[in-house]
Amino acid sequence: QVHLVESGGGLVQPGGSLRLSCAASGLVFSFGATGWYRQAPGKQRELVATITSAGRTNYADSVKGRFTISRDNAKNTVALQMNSLKPEDTAVYYCNTERRGTSYWGQGTQVTVSS
Repeated sequence: QVHLVESGGGLVQPGGSLRLSCAASGLVFSFGATGWYRQAPGKQRELVATITSAGRTNYADSVKGRFTISRDNAKNTVALQMNSLKPEDTAVYYCNTERRGTSYWGQGTQVTVSS
């Protein structure tokens, strides 16, 4: 049974940092690609960052240079380090991975950037 759980969200001031984590059971992250997505109020869900099974990373232009996606194979977790946070980063953040045509999502974690 595949289960993804995001954690680490919270309230932070502009310019601050948060580190999100996605833990998996029932699959091994290193055997496929994993992405972090976010959805802000009134906005469509957008892809923020991805990491492939080989460890290659890609980022949305809006977060490039501020966010870093990484994987800890020993812990079977994927993290999103978010620095220099802006109010426009406020959203629910989700992790996602696909296996054999099936998409798996966590429950999401709220990130709020506000003064």
